[in-house]
This record gives sequence, structure tokens and C-alpha cells, in this order.
Amino acid sequence: MWLFAPNISCTHGFSTRHGGISPEPFGSLNLGGSEDLPANIKQNRQKALESLGFTNDQLCYLKQVHGNRVQIAKEGIQEGDALVSREQGKILAVSAADCYPLLFEDVKNGIVGAAHAGWRGTVSRIASETVNAMVKLGADANHIRVAIGQGICKDRFEVGEEVKTIFRQEGFPESCIDDQFIDLIAANRFVLSECGIADEHIWSMNRCTYEPDFFSYRRDKGVTGRMWGAIGLSHK
Repeated sequence: MWLFAPNISCTHGFSTRHGGISPEPFGSLNLGGSEDLPANIKQNRQKALESLGFTNDQLCYLKQVHGNRVQIAKEGIQEGDALVSREQGKILAVSAADCYPLLFEDVKNGIVGAAHAGWRGTVSRIASETVNAMVKLGADANHIRVAIGQGICKDRFEVGEEVKTIFRQEGFPESCIDDQFIDLIAANRFVLSECGIADEHIWSMNRCTYEPDFFSYRRDKGVTGRMWGAIGLSHK
């Protein structure tokens, strides 16, 4: 059901497609999307959250818009592509099905974040915007650890010339661009390094959503489920 990052110490996880109740093509732990039955999604979310020690009432999630807006997490739904919090008893979740879920933790200051980074969010530096929002809450960039979950790998993410041009115009190095492909992991690592996150504080799962354990919007031609990257501070 969940995969975990070795550099994040608080409650967190990156969901797989396993352990839920949805039928194919959403089998089985579909946590979002619009074509599965809402009752299935609700029950899947409940199962997933309970396995982390949280409930639906503690869930903070987003109407994601592929931008770089960061919200202070509140229970329920907000619009944007990242959430940050220093409050215990909240679980922050971002949805993905090729885009990369990023989880952030400053364990010393008790501040967490979660971001949804597709190519648009990556090129508009959603990762650094999340770090900046955490620092405003009292985090220290020197103490922030970041985990990059599963997403579409470079070899599967072919793009047109216009997308490559945007990355170059926004100052991304050629190491993020390989012929007709964009390396979103490398691009997000570059953004994180720009805002002072040490490379040794960044962990990447290095798994592709084209693998059968995951949902992939591109592989499944739009008819697919959604996964979560989730992080929260449990009550002590």
C-alpha cells in the first residue's frame, strides 16, 4: 500500500496501486480521479489513511492546478500544488499519476510539506516555493530533508521543442534535457539545490510510474487512478 523514504522520520508514505477495493482499470487503491465510483475512492482513502494512523477528518489535500502556489494546510480541500504545516494531527496529501510527489520535513523545527511537481510545477520551481513557505513557518533550510517519490522516468517523458525551450529559458541546465526527454528528478534536484538544500538531504525513489505497481496517466491514456504522497505530524 505504502512505500517509505529513509530520510523522513515522521509519518509519511508514497502510495502504490495495491491494497484497495476499486475494480480495473482503477485496481485497486485508487485515491482520486473522476471516473471511479466516489464510494470506492472514499473507502480507499479511509483504508490508506488509517494505515498511517490518520482519518479522513484530518486530511488536507488540494485541487491541483499545475502551478507553484503553496498553501498553509487546512483540513479539507484548497487550491494549489503544495501544502505546508507545523500543526500536529494533520495529514498533507498530494495526488499524482506521473507527476512527482515531493515530501519535505524539518524534524528539528517540526515542520512538514508536500508538493505536486509535474513539468509545469517543476519549471515554475514548486520545490523551492515549498521550502520558502516552510522557512516562513520557522523551518531552517539546513535541516530540511526532501523525498522524491515515484514519477514518470526520463526515458518515458518525451516532450516537444516548446517544453525544452521553456526549461532552458528558466535556467535549467542541459543535464536535465536529453534529446527529446526531460529528467524531472534531475530538474527538481537542481531547484532544491538552488534554494540551499544539500544534495545528501535529498532522497529519490527512482521508480517509474510505467511500472505495474503504479498508476500512469500517460501509459494508461488517461483512464487510470491516482496515488498520493502523504506526510503528517502525529499527536505526541
